[in-house]
Amino acid sequence: MWLLALRTLRYRKTSFIGAFLAILLGAAMVMACGGLLETGIRMAAPPGRFAGVPIVVTGQQRDGSQVLTERARIDADLVEQLRSVPGVARAIPDLSFAATVVSVGRPTASNTVGRGWSSSELTPAALTEGAPPAGDTDVVLDGPLAAAAGASIGSTVDLAVAGTTHRYRVTGVTRRAGDRPTAFFTDQTARRLAPSTGELDSIGVIPATGTDPGVLAGRVTTALGGRAVVLTGERRGLADLPGALAGQQTVAILAAVFGSWALLIVLFGVASTLSLALRQRDRELALLRAIGATPGRLRLMVLGESAVLSVLATAPAILLGRLLGRALLRQLADHGVIPTAVAFHEGPAPVAVGAVAAIAAALGATLVAGRRSANLKPVTALVEADTPARWFSVRRLLFALLFLAGGLSLAVVTATTMADGPTLASTAGPASVLVAIGLALLAPGITRAVLTAIRRPVRLLTGLSGRLALRNSAVGYVRTAAAVAPVVLLVGIATGTLYMQTTEDHVTAQAATRDIRADRVLHATAGGFGPAVVDRVRALPGVAGATELVDSAGTVTQAGTAVALRGVSADGLRQTIDLDPVAGSLDELRGNDAVALSDRQAAAYRVHLGDSLPLRFGDGDRAAPHIVALFADRATPNREFLLLPAGMLAAHTTAGLPSRILITATPGADSRQLDARLGELAASLPGATVAGRQAITAGSTQIEQILASSNYTIVAMIVGYAAITVVNSLLAVTRKRRAEFGLQRLTGATRAQVLAMLGVEGALIAVIATVLGTAAAAATVVPYSLVRSGSPIPSGPLGLYPAIVLGALALILAATLLPSWRGMRGAAIDATGDRI
Repeated sequence: MWLLALRTLRYRKTSFIGAFLAILLGAAMVMACGGLLETGIRMAAPPGRFAGVPIVVTGQQRDGSQVLTERARIDADLVEQLRSVPGVARAIPDLSFAATVVSVGRPTASNTVGRGWSSSELTPAALTEGAPPAGDTDVVLDGPLAAAAGASIGSTVDLAVAGTTHRYRVTGVTRRAGDRPTAFFTDQTARRLAPSTGELDSIGVIPATGTDPGVLAGRVTTALGGRAVVLTGERRGLADLPGALAGQQTVAILAAVFGSWALLIVLFGVASTLSLALRQRDRELALLRAIGATPGRLRLMVLGESAVLSVLATAPAILLGRLLGRALLRQLADHGVIPTAVAFHEGPAPVAVGAVAAIAAALGATLVAGRRSANLKPVTALVEADTPARWFSVRRLLFALLFLAGGLSLAVVTATTMADGPTLASTAGPASVLVAIGLALLAPGITRAVLTAIRRPVRLLTGLSGRLALRNSAVGYVRTAAAVAPVVLLVGIATGTLYMQTTEDHVTAQAATRDIRADRVLHATAGGFGPAVVDRVRALPGVAGATELVDSAGTVTQAGTAVALRGVSADGLRQTIDLDPVAGSLDELRGNDAVALSDRQAAAYRVHLGDSLPLRFGDGDRAAPHIVALFADRATPNREFLLLPAGMLAAHTTAGLPSRILITATPGADSRQLDARLGELAASLPGATVAGRQAITAGSTQIEQILASSNYTIVAMIVGYAAITVVNSLLAVTRKRRAEFGLQRLTGATRAQVLAMLGVEGALIAVIATVLGTAAAAATVVPYSLVRSGSPIPSGPLGLYPAIVLGALALILAATLLPSWRGMRGAAIDATGDRI
């Protein structure tokens, strides 16, 4: 039987290619998501700038279960504490800040950083020429930055630091000092220029001779007592990537959520593809029974076919899954979810899970479908080839009800929760997948009912071709349902997830501009604006008001809830941001002991005007500013924010300075003249640009970036797999009907009439699948939209839904008409002989 299985695969290449692709791509998808999950759990990056030290101490980017959104710095006194640990030879402090080389007011290199000279040993970044910095106006540039600036020993360069440009003399050039262009100052100058107040980014630890780094890392961890994180090995590079540490949990959650989606879809896709292929071989198996093959041998044969096919498909899936996983990680990095330096990891576990899932689905489907086919009596099998197959079973019904109940339960959880971001998407997204699978399992019965209901309208609209299509679809409703099922999955997932994301995009953009009166924004790309810049903007003719704007996130500690934080300037606040005070005064948002919040938030937190509100900032620092004002709440659900003085909040951000200034023009002011004045001001500020109101939405939070990039990237992959499953199913169904088409042509039907009949059948499949897919999508978009926007109708382009439906119809017609047209090019009598 094993030899017969191999020969069957050899001589039925076309029949098995669809199953091969389903297993190959399915296994690769699961492996890719598994690799992304492992990457999130391990979260490592090449040592980069810390290649010269085996141990790095840096800030803890989590506070309990909460992720810190800004760089968490560490106390400078830890340096002396580490030097006293037995086995430590040296402890090297590291402090970074934005230091951009500018020429004619424009940056000559992007993403540049300034550091103290002592930290050059961390790489190490040895001098290639010149000498270390000795005075306050000395600087050493690494090779790439010196080349970009056209600088040489003894020349001068302008560097923008903390929103101010200063001129420095180049005293030396070093080798490349990491992934970012670096300028080295004296340690004293670096401490003066850095926005942090006496705190460090990291500390590099060099063991004494003969001391094992692993043992020393344990001692350092004990000595620190949880005040910082100790990184070794491949995780050292994370010390220079605080965004990676902050995003570790999020990436792992996303990979797990979307991996579970992919696993469900792959199991369904592989099982349905192989089951369809086996059902269409009833005649072949019946003939084998007729010449003496026992049911056991036939089951062994088809099981052997699936086993060989699975092994052949999963082998190249290992490489494809790795490539796909790297592509997914690159997409997340490109969207700012994690730093680009994070390394992709895919060990044996994700590979094994993907391979086992695909093989188990293939063998499981073969055992179930093969048992029925092998046990059929030869005569019965020949008769059933032209009559409807029995599809209903108690087991099928139970599985369908289980998936439907699971999907509807997730929909209810979504509608009743007040979660935000990935947490809400993790319950809403899978709802459409589960409901779609449940409806696909019941597709034969639903298809038969729908065909009966629309019989008369179709006959009136399509004539003879429609009658033939209805008759064929009604008689072979199980075959029609086999084509409907994957399209339901395609329409349900695409519609549900894409409209979930467009709703999120709309709510985000609306929340970002709902309270904004400003019509222009001044944006900094070189570290931020100094405190005098906003005053210069206000002094321009035609400016009614201007306020600094700092975006961050934090936690109201007494409630344990995350909240958006906005830093603003009290002067110009009323002219640029539309708020209705109900108590206190927004003019009191000054200094380091003031906060304003909405009346709804005050009720939720049980605080009043004058009370203190305990907060934890994005960098982990805590404060309890007094409430100086309450304003009327107009925010959409889960979009509340707190207002803080800009300087107070900026001190707890990674940049340390405001990066945007909102500007409102005086009514009746000449727009061109104002734009010209703002342009001149921007030209005098390093890396500053002026943009319109639409640029205000560019400051979306990391949560929105995560949702957008993950949904659009990973869902595109899943929808693509569903589309391939649709094509496979339709090709298999169409190829099996070649003999039927030949008989129709022998009885007088032309090729055009047969194709017209198939076109109507394809339209019927599209209609049924669209109705079921839309019902599945509603389990995602309706509750998600209710929570995010307060309306059951999702937001997004009106043309998106018709595009999905038309795309599904195009797939159906292409996979049906093209192979049928090719199959009818020969003589009709030849096609009637194609019975196996």
